[in-house]
Amino acid sequence: MLSFLHYHLAMTLLKPNHVFLRAPFLFIFYLLMLPSLHCKYDPKYKLCNQPFKCGNLTNISYPFWGGPNRPQECGRLGFELTHCEDETQLPRIKIEDLDFHVSNINSQELLHTMNIARSDLWDSPCTDYLHNTTLDYDRFSYVQTVRNLTLYYDCPPALHPSIPNNFTCKINGTSNDLAYYLDDSLSRINVPEKPSCFIEIRVPMFWEGFDVMPGNGTAKVERVLRQGFQVEYSAQWDLCRLCSNSNGSCVSNATDDSFLCLCRDGVFNPKYCPIDHDSKFNMKWKIIVGVLSVVFTILSMSTVFYLWSSHRASVNEESKNEDVEAFIQNIGPLAVKRYKFSAVIKITNSFKDKLGQGGYGDVYKGHLLDGFPVAVKVLKESKGFEDFVNEVASISRTSHVNVVTLLGYCFEGKKKALIYEFMPNGSLEKFVYIDSNQLTTPHLELEKLFQIAIGIARGLEYLHRGCNTRILHFDIKPHNILLDENFCPKISDFGLSKLCTRKESIISMLDARGTIGYIAPEVFSRNFGRVSAKSDVYSYGMMILEMVGGRKNIDARVSHTSEIYFPDWVHEQLEQDSDLGLVNAVSDEEKEMARRMVLVGLWSIQTRPSDRPSMSKVIEMLEGSIEALQIPPKPVLYSPVRSLPPDSSTLSTLG
Repeated sequence: MLSFLHYHLAMTLLKPNHVFLRAPFLFIFYLLMLPSLHCKYDPKYKLCNQPFKCGNLTNISYPFWGGPNRPQECGRLGFELTHCEDETQLPRIKIEDLDFHVSNINSQELLHTMNIARSDLWDSPCTDYLHNTTLDYDRFSYVQTVRNLTLYYDCPPALHPSIPNNFTCKINGTSNDLAYYLDDSLSRINVPEKPSCFIEIRVPMFWEGFDVMPGNGTAKVERVLRQGFQVEYSAQWDLCRLCSNSNGSCVSNATDDSFLCLCRDGVFNPKYCPIDHDSKFNMKWKIIVGVLSVVFTILSMSTVFYLWSSHRASVNEESKNEDVEAFIQNIGPLAVKRYKFSAVIKITNSFKDKLGQGGYGDVYKGHLLDGFPVAVKVLKESKGFEDFVNEVASISRTSHVNVVTLLGYCFEGKKKALIYEFMPNGSLEKFVYIDSNQLTTPHLELEKLFQIAIGIARGLEYLHRGCNTRILHFDIKPHNILLDENFCPKISDFGLSKLCTRKESIISMLDARGTIGYIAPEVFSRNFGRVSAKSDVYSYGMMILEMVGGRKNIDARVSHTSEIYFPDWVHEQLEQDSDLGLVNAVSDEEKEMARRMVLVGLWSIQTRPSDRPSMSKVIEMLEGSIEALQIPPKPVLYSPVRSLPPDSSTLSTLG
């Protein structure tokens, strides 16, 4: 690999207009390049590239460490693997003072899981270590195919005939009556009709097939306890990906466990390794280069500096343009046309007809050469390369009647633009909120809003399940819902979206993103749960409550004392079986639509992601029988307004 100076020397020598400089520079170039052939890897780098091996588990690397080959600095705290030499030939890991057998580790680009089982319950449920199973939630989280198996100890069947799953085992030589209970939730503190047993412990397990598993109670329980359960583990994968792409090794600081990137020359960097950071001159070539370079020092250094300065900007921009072009060509099945910025100027008639503006940039109306109307979003120069690529990558994978169509893009240096189909009725925002001081834009009839709500739900369901790659939007709100001439809704603005595989249900993010008032609690704090497609469901629920109520649920501009939280009020009305009294619902049919939207909205904003319906279920609830819709529990409402400055209305940190 060429160093930074080697690279620019090479690029300069390949320019046709510098032929007269080639002879002396080629001589220096080869002298500089030869020592790089003699580089050696640092012992620490070689050590941390040695995988952990145990039985059938091979090629296990970051964030795991342990054994004779991988010291702690090669991994992260909480990921030490031990006891490979025992009869099971399985490594063990300690999590929250509990010892677990590790039977499988799956480390893919977007999915990092492992199968673990409690070591004290590996041979038998008859343990004297009666403790619940807990996880270090900063590093581990349950996957969706896990539920609890609750074991009750000293639980005589005669006292609790309603609990059929009884069996007996010996603990410390004494017979003990046990029972087990299957719990659908991992987070329930108590189960219904809890027996008055001596003690209970909860153990996660795979749920598939347990109910139909052959054998008596003891055999079934032993089988699932040994099978264990699956967890996802996190270890700052975004930083590790940057480090690996620069040929570094992902490690950690042994003092504070912070992420570090170990380069091949033994130097630690916070994110990634500079190009050819590991190449070293040996003494012989230092002397040769020093002697031979004297003749050319003045000419070479002055010329290289001039050429490097003049070409640095153009090389960087050309490289970015090539990166974008290559990325666009590989992101999906749809052909997205690239336009020059001069063509964008013609399409918009020199940006004559401005439709709106925002933090991302300005939107203009334009026409393609065939007269087809389009909307052109010109991004501000401050909007980064990642924001631009993120939106193009997401929306180019879609083709749905309720998702806006991307027709083209422009990327020339700092000039970035996106060309969409034109939506004559603009955004849903101007049709939702009832304001007595602004009578120019009418509020839509409830039946039309109901159909719009169903269309948005179908669009989101498609993004979550219908695409080849699952797309999480993270900024669902009325402003980002566009309406065509027939008021058909289309989801737009994918600048904050995240891509994940079809099988992936939970993702990792470094920071919060979205718009205050619509952000799910778990996006702010992982204490509420894991970030997933259910985070979009929360935003959707807040939005349709605003649609049916004709007002914002949360206004970041008002004081705490004057703030009225609409979901709170409407939940109380439902519990009291009162008429919602919504101004837009007149007929009985409209009142039923309003009630249906309110119930779906309240279910969608439940605090725990697991309590919210999927978008498929939301569509079923909107189109199904009203009698089947129950009033949801009142959520422990979480308003980001109370923890952020009043002028902070949008978060857009990309992780």
